[in-house]
Amino acid sequence: MTYVSPLLSRHGAVEAGGPDAGVASHYGDPLREQRDLARGTAVVDLSYRGVVTVSGPDRLSWLNTLSSQQVASLQPGASSELLLLSVQGRIEHDARIIDDGETAWLLVEAAEAPVLAQWLDRMKFMLRVEVADVSSDWAVAGSVTPVPAWAQYQCWTDPWPNIGPGGFAYTGVPEDSHPGRDRPWHEYLIPAAKFAQAIEASGRSLAGTMASEALRIAAWRPRLGAETDDKTIPHELDLIRTAVHLAKGCYKGQETVARVHNLGHPPRRLVFLQLDGSQHTLPAPGSEVLLGERKVGTVTSVAQHYEMGAVALAVVKRSVDPSATLVVNDDGEPYAAAQEIIVAPDAGQVVGRAGGFLRPPR
Repeated sequence: MTYVSPLLSRHGAVEAGGPDAGVASHYGDPLREQRDLARGTAVVDLSYRGVVTVSGPDRLSWLNTLSSQQVASLQPGASSELLLLSVQGRIEHDARIIDDGETAWLLVEAAEAPVLAQWLDRMKFMLRVEVADVSSDWAVAGSVTPVPAWAQYQCWTDPWPNIGPGGFAYTGVPEDSHPGRDRPWHEYLIPAAKFAQAIEASGRSLAGTMASEALRIAAWRPRLGAETDDKTIPHELDLIRTAVHLAKGCYKGQETVARVHNLGHPPRRLVFLQLDGSQHTLPAPGSEVLLGERKVGTVTSVAQHYEMGAVALAVVKRSVDPSATLVVNDDGEPYAAAQEIIVAPDAGQVVGRAGGFLRPPR
């Protein structure tokens, strides 16, 4: 059944498409909504999100053996991010995780919840765990600042862009100037039956997903299904910093993670693009990224930022000159694009290296 948020009945609501279908892309004034969200005076409806619970005494040690992240000792109320990888180290699931002392809550993209729950259920064997897709019972709302009126609800706080224990940064910018620091992010788990009332009780205005996506892009924050495809490995998106523990025990895909990090280079890298806004239009996700006449990548996410104008994330070949001006080609419509490094061209080959762009955690 197709999900439809109760907030879509609000005045001015325009429904989003793609992975955000079922909630509002905006409520009539996208740039004002974005400013309000950035200032912490608005919340965004993310109630289409999938929610999977894992309960039972073995839940954290079990998730620890399956995932890229060290969650065996995750404390109640602490937030983390984990990846489930293929044998080849490719990203299959990206889950936000918070534990309440009895249940681990996994927040995922809408389409991922039933697939993830089914896969986890098959992996239980004789362990004391129970897996459930509870997406229909819970709704998610996002905010840049904590919402005091929602203190009774579980809140996942995005670790991005902090370098977690066992993590590593692949960027070429000083950590204290990473643009992700301008976008702290909190996602609240609210009972679906109380969602509309909770939004009213927050005392904040509503912003659409156009606003939250613009802030995400400006923060260089990758998203499953947008920046990922069936070949994506964590290194290409700088996800080693928040979603991978490089010193934890064996898990599926670990060999690729270790080999690329220590001895090789990821074949592609995520970049931030400042687009020429003179056309007053935006290219579509999936548009080609060109260097001269040669295709070197693909646009993955696009937005109109309230301060920077037209911006995008793209995945390009590692060998692309980071100082080169690129062109985004949207079905014959060209957009000049200046790139900023998110994943450094020399990312990887950490063993024996004294410097370069890469930074370990402080």
